[in-house]
Amino acid sequence: MSTATRPTLERAPLSAGFNRLWTAAITSNLADGIGRTAVPLIATTLTRDPALIAGLSAVTFLPWLLFGIPAGILLDRVDRRIAMAVANSLRFAVAALLAVMIATSTLTIWWLYAIVLLFGLGETVFDNATTTVVPSLVTRNQLDRANGRMQSAEIVVQNFIATPVAGFLFAAAIVIPVWFTGAGFLVAGLLALTIPAAAARGLRAEAAANPDAAAEPRPSFGAVVRFLTHQRLLRALIVLTSLTASAMAFAQGSVVLLLLQTFSVPAALIGVVTAGVGLGALIGALIASRLVERWGRGVVMFWSMLVGGIGLLGVGVTGNVFIAISAYAVGAFGVAVWNVPWGALRQSIIPSDMLGRAMGIIRTIGWGLTPIATVIGGFVARIDLRLPFVIGGAIVVALCLVAVRLLLSAGSYEPAAETHPEGIGS
Repeated sequence: MSTATRPTLERAPLSAGFNRLWTAAITSNLADGIGRTAVPLIATTLTRDPALIAGLSAVTFLPWLLFGIPAGILLDRVDRRIAMAVANSLRFAVAALLAVMIATSTLTIWWLYAIVLLFGLGETVFDNATTTVVPSLVTRNQLDRANGRMQSAEIVVQNFIATPVAGFLFAAAIVIPVWFTGAGFLVAGLLALTIPAAAARGLRAEAAANPDAAAEPRPSFGAVVRFLTHQRLLRALIVLTSLTASAMAFAQGSVVLLLLQTFSVPAALIGVVTAGVGLGALIGALIASRLVERWGRGVVMFWSMLVGGIGLLGVGVTGNVFIAISAYAVGAFGVAVWNVPWGALRQSIIPSDMLGRAMGIIRTIGWGLTPIATVIGGFVARIDLRLPFVIGGAIVVALCLVAVRLLLSAGSYEPAAETHPEGIGS
């Protein structure tokens, strides 16, 4: 593709099908943002033990370890629209159960653990489906921009709308944000049904709609594993991302207690503080695709990881709440920038007929150590709530410096020739 034509293609409007997916994702993110703010606050009414609070954070990642691969297998076989609708209907039912338990004063920290696990089960399906559908709705050279838009929407909705609202709703009545969460999940599931059918088909659904395609050989699960194993760049980045995610989870497992106890932030303002941190993430998501265009994926991935680690370190070494929030925002900026090229790179490398299973495997590996790291961080936080940020940030910085050549090499990857994606413009 010539330099003269590339800017025009990159500025082409994203498809109507992508916009429908984006709308469903926005609504689900609204529910996620309210729930992710409300659940830790609910937990603080049941316990003030940093290890138990961190354990609750760990449970949010556990479903990806247990169900990430089965969810990927499912999504490569069924209509992904139906899967998204069913998954979010499950999350609506769980939110209703939580609301009833709060209203009847039967909720315990252990019931809350179980409820968060069920929320996460639905998330493995809905979020994985969102990722696997995107490449079928945009062209290859629009992937960075599409992922940037998804990231921006997630950050804006969760940090600037959902979490501040959740904090105020929690202060008014503990059960109100739970009902808002459930309603958001239900609406998002219904909106998912509007995604173009051609883009959302898995293998089995596609075969039913197009019998001629059924005779074509399909990659087995073993073939997907071999593909990921033999892709040296992808394999190494999966390991690096897994270690980095674990270090970040180690740092952040007890962040609610850090804000409440160390920095004396009122519970009603937790969402406002989160919005301040989200400002850094929003800026990162908005400019990430431009940074990739200017500097290339490899350079952007290196610097974004480094900035993310430095931000975590900044939170741990200060006693000033404003400096801590600013440092946290810097770290969030780095993470948001990283997510855009990393997501686009995976979608460029992995064939669409194995993307669901591949993403399930990647997320299972990537977040496999996260629950353990989060729990360990909670026990370390018993010594000092800022200490996990110091250790976690230092680990991320060290990993980035050790892997500098690997990260820079990501910029040299060239995807295969572009094909017109299924469902585009539908």
